[in-house]
Amino acid sequence: MSDPAEFSSPGADAEQDAMAAEWEAALAQQATTPSTGMASDPFSAAASEVSDPVQQATPAAFANFGASSPSMPAGNDINMILDIPVQLTVELGRTRIPIKNILQLAQGSVVELDALAGEPMDVLVNGFLIAQGEVVVVNDKFGIRLTDIVTPSERMRRLSRGN
Repeated sequence: MSDPAEFSSPGADAEQDAMAAEWEAALAQQATTPSTGMASDPFSAAASEVSDPVQQATPAAFANFGASSPSMPAGNDINMILDIPVQLTVELGRTRIPIKNILQLAQGSVVELDALAGEPMDVLVNGFLIAQGEVVVVNDKFGIRLTDIVTPSERMRRLSRGN
């Protein structure tokens, strides 16, 4: 195995030592020179900005999201979300069919669902079951009469179960 010193020129070590000494002197001079606020080159300006980031930082002000103040009762908090739209779906039933059968559907075709006639329909909000009901007709429009509301504990149980 060859010695790494064999590949360096005889004056290379002396050059590196001289360069290191120049850098050390320049850094020492920069540290002792008082800052005037104006730098002659962009690198010294960047160095002064990085050297003292604590003086440039300011504390952030955050709103208090803790307990409501006595002037705003807790019941008013729900008013913030009352106008948010959600997707309400009434599901009559489901089925799985191959794509070739879907392509054969035409006007008047009947698709058989897994739900039985007269069985309660599921009412979903954003895909989560919240109630069941029965189909009604009101002024020539379909509607649903809610017959069973899912309790909050049941909803949580279904969420944790993944259904």
